[in-house]
Amino acid sequence: MLLYAGRRLTYGLLVLALVAVLVFLIVRLIPGDAVRLQLADAPGVTQAQIDQRTAELGLDKPILTQFGHFVGGLVQGDLGTSFDDERPVTTKILERLPATLELGLLAILFGALLGVPFGMLSAIRHHSVVDNVMRFLAVIGMSLPNFFLALLLITFLAIWLGWSPPLVYQSPTENLGQNLVHMMLPAIALGAATMASIARMLRSSLLEVLGSNFIRTIRSRGASEGVVVLKHAGRNSLIPVFTVLGLQVGHILGGTVILERIFAIPGMGSLIFEAVGQRDYPVILGCVIFYGAIVILVNVAVDLLYAVIDPRIRYEGASA
Repeated sequence: MLLYAGRRLTYGLLVLALVAVLVFLIVRLIPGDAVRLQLADAPGVTQAQIDQRTAELGLDKPILTQFGHFVGGLVQGDLGTSFDDERPVTTKILERLPATLELGLLAILFGALLGVPFGMLSAIRHHSVVDNVMRFLAVIGMSLPNFFLALLLITFLAIWLGWSPPLVYQSPTENLGQNLVHMMLPAIALGAATMASIARMLRSSLLEVLGSNFIRTIRSRGASEGVVVLKHAGRNSLIPVFTVLGLQVGHILGGTVILERIFAIPGMGSLIFEAVGQRDYPVILGCVIFYGAIVILVNVAVDLLYAVIDPRIRYEGASA
């Protein structure tokens, strides 16, 4: 198992290195000059001042030299310094990380708490009206962009119920109740696709398990349908759901960029949005690499969790 985890982490690091190279090149293709944008509000800026600031940021050096400097810092765990306020990128990320983690965890919790019962109900009542409705809702949940769903929720609540979400973010340590109210709509919008994916995967998995020979044997012994579904079939059909959760981490992290702007949440998504607008290359690179590392670690953890849930997978992984 340790060898398998080591291989997965090695592949993940190679992918992360490739992502870092691509993002490093792509951000420099974004229209707009980072220095001119930074000095746009300063009155009477001269070309000499622009050239001086360009040299201070190291943007006057060849692209390969800039990349070498970036890689050298990255190897030492240094993500660089922000162009905007000259603070370490790592510090800015750690300041914004708690809000994004909270939003992501609430979205996963919402998706799991609704996706699991919806998927089980759809499988138990397959080919019924309930099943058709659940499958239709799952398709809608996977098809609608999360920011569009967020705008629909805001519009619906404002017009029909006369309620709008709080405009000022408060951390859980300041006011837990206000914080949860603020996070409710973005968590629903962000977790809708997760809920739909879990429901569809669980429905397929549960139907397959319910049609297996060992379930027929259990039923022949007189076990009730509730015991069959919840104790035997449900436990075995939940294993593929962990794959969905691992894959949804990337979707959830990506979805925070727009949703945090819509709901004024000071998280990493807002940080990336601001950095792109300011052409703050170190912050963009640092956030993307940080996100990539989280996705890789979560997927490796999910693979290792399989070994705990299903001993057959552990045996195959150990013998590989």
